Formats: sequence, structure tokens, C-alpha cells
Amino acid sequence: MSVFSRLFKARDKPKNSLFGNAYSFFFGGTSSGKTVNERTAMQTTAVYACVRILAEAIAGLPLHVYRYKEDGGKEKALTHPLYYLLHDEPNPEMTSFVFRETLMSHLLLWGNAYAQIIRDGSGRVLALYPLLPNKMTVDRAPNGELFYTYRRDSDESRVNPKAGLIYLRSDEVLHIPGLGFDGLIGYSPIAMAKNAIGMAIACEEYGASFFANGANPGGVLEHPGVLKDPAKVRESWNAVYQGSANAHRIAVLEEGMKFQPIGIPPEQAQFLETRKFQINEIARIFRVPPHMVGDLEKSSFSNIEQQSLEFVKYTLDPWVVRWEQALQKALLLPSEKRAYFVKFNVDGLLRGDYASRMNGYAVARQNGWMSANDIRELEDMNRIPAELGGDLYLVNGNMTRLADAGAFAGKNNAKTEGSKVEQITKTKTGSPLLELDTKR
Repeated sequence: MSVFSRLFKARDKPKNSLFGNAYSFFFGGTSSGKTVNERTAMQTTAVYACVRILAEAIAGLPLHVYRYKEDGGKEKALTHPLYYLLHDEPNPEMTSFVFRETLMSHLLLWGNAYAQIIRDGSGRVLALYPLLPNKMTVDRAPNGELFYTYRRDSDESRVNPKAGLIYLRSDEVLHIPGLGFDGLIGYSPIAMAKNAIGMAIACEEYGASFFANGANPGGVLEHPGVLKDPAKVRESWNAVYQGSANAHRIAVLEEGMKFQPIGIPPEQAQFLETRKFQINEIARIFRVPPHMVGDLEKSSFSNIEQQSLEFVKYTLDPWVVRWEQALQKALLLPSEKRAYFVKFNVDGLLRGDYASRMNGYAVARQNGWMSANDIRELEDMNRIPAELGGDLYLVNGNMTRLADAGAFAGKNNAKTEGSKVEQITKTKTGSPLLELDTKR
């Protein structure tokens, strides 16, 4: 075996332990000196807004299980057991919205989302329960198969209060990984952008402390003589002038004292600009348009609709595909994967305004590729009975094939010439039609 082959084999050898998210904060503390983790980051308004927007968007999308039809189409598999679990209740304690919102928030903060799969004897899914990503470790067995180790605390289960490790097979865990180094474990976006988030936390703390100390703590009281009790003077000053409620009060100085401010005002330190930039920086991490987190500086009536469409196309769509493929891989039986598939419906988010939708429906209806019931279903309206024409596909009568245009015109000309000959014949024979034509 060559040296290159030996190096290649050693590099590609599977690791025994992937350590879950234990390496999230391997690179040390933040430059701002603030502690940043998945929980403290949520106290930043921009992070909370981005996580909430994406989690609620994924949770609110209609989720269906479809079956392939023999004619090449598809239909909802309403009788499949998985349809009710994904669409309504994954487990007796959660709705589908809460379940997907929880897993999506885990995915955005920790980079991974886990759920335990409860199956029956035949392998069909009975329930799905979320698992915390910071307690999960992904390992590889000697035979190369992946298995999951979950660290359960004593307060998590009243049925089995003993703390310890729970080992789960790969078919017992729904794992949705985010962007990662190896394709198996996603890394935490909060850990990757901890300096930006730490700076945002530092800016918030600075602003809060500035307004809490309205006496401008960066100032100095100068006395011409020697003070016997400086602490008493400082406490007296703070008692009267400290705090936002005492701002702009007139100070009275005695014994020749002078107040010398040495602090830098927030305007000069570009405090507000820094906070605004950090909001855009965090929105950039999650690829959320700034107008969705409250920054409307660069938004207008002409471009905000386009930005919303780009949010669905470039932000939500990759997450949707990631969810769909993970659900199909983990929840469908091997014998079902060629006949069934899971799909989110994002059509509702891509809708335009009412006038645009009606114009689009009119074009589709007149050109024959949508029926009245197709349109009514998209607008969440009841179907028109088939006997009243609700399922008819109509086409504009003025439209015909180019090859038939001449023949169609020739037939009309022949009918016209025939009617003229018939009228002349009836006129010569004294037909009553002659009187009708004369009167006309």
C-alpha cells in the first residue's frame, strides 16, 4: 500500500465519538468579555426575534404526507398513521405547531434538533418527543453504525427518576442536523457568531447602565480644599441626581465645588449606530430581512413585498427541504419511501395581494389549466358540486390551433355561400322566408 493510500485511509477512518455539541464553545470566550451561549443569546432582542420568526414560520406551514398515484400525480395520504402525527399531534402532550416550533428553535440555537421516535412492533411511528440537543451525543459503534447517547437528569422523568445515560439506535431518533463539518452533526450558529452576539449584549448593558446612572458617572466633583468625608459627598450627590427620574435637575454646588464631566456622550461614541449595526449583523447570521426584526430604514412600499418573497425563497426554502428530507429518512419505512413523501406547503407565503391573485386565477381559468374548484381550494373556500360545473376545465372560444385556422374559416365561408344560394332558391319559388327577409 502506498503512503498516499495509507494517509487517505487514516484520514477517512470513522471517529468513535462525535461529541454532539460539546465543541460549541471550544474556541474560548468572546472578545467583548460577555458570556455567550444558547440561553444567554436569547436575551438579545435581535436573536430572539430571528429565532421566533423562523421557528414560527416553519411551525405554521401546512405539513402533509402524500402518496404517489399510478397516473403520475399525487394525493394526500389521509389514512396513513404518520399523517395525523405530523399534521396534528406528534404526541399526546404537544400539537404539531408546538413540536415543530420547539425543534426549529433547537436547530437555530444548537445547530441540531433531536426527537425520540416511539414505534410499534411493526416499526410504524406512534409518537415523537423532543430531546434537548445539549444533552445528546452522537457516537459510532465498532461496526460503523451510528447510535445516540442521551444524558437524562433525575428531574426529567417521574416514572424513572434515576439519572443516567440512555442509548438509542439511529432508527429511534429523528435527527435534523444543521450546517456542519462532517454532514452528521451541525455546529451552533450562536457559537460561530459569539463575538457579534457578545458585542450586542455589551451594547445593551452599556445603554442600560448609562440610563440607570443619570448623574453621568463619568464626571468629577472638584473641591478647592480637603474633604474630610468624600464618601458622604458622593452619596449625597447620587441620592439627589442619580437615576433617569432625576435627569436634568439643577445642581447646587457649595464651598466652591465644581463639576467636571469626563464621560463621552453616546452620540459621540456612536452608541446608537453600533446597536443598529449589531441588529443587522445578527439578522445576517440567520438570513432574516432587517424589516422583519423591526429595522425599516432601507424598506419601502415598493421593495418590502419583494423582500418577503426573497425571505421565503432564500431563507425558508432551505430549512423546509432540510426538514422534509429528514422526516422522510427517519419516519417512513423502507418499503414506503418509494410510495410516500412528506411535503410542506409554502404557497400561502408566496401569495400576492388580492388583486394580483384574482388576475392570476383569471388567466389560469381562461387558459384551461385550473378549474373553479382548484381556485376555491387555494382560497380556502368550499367546493362547487361537480354537477354544477365546479370541476370543468374551460378554454376561451376565440383560441384555436394555427393549423385549423384556415379550415375553420373555409367552413364558415362554405356555410355562408350555401345560405345565400338557399335564400335565392326560396325567393324564386315563393317561399314564406322571402316575406320574413323582406320585412327585415
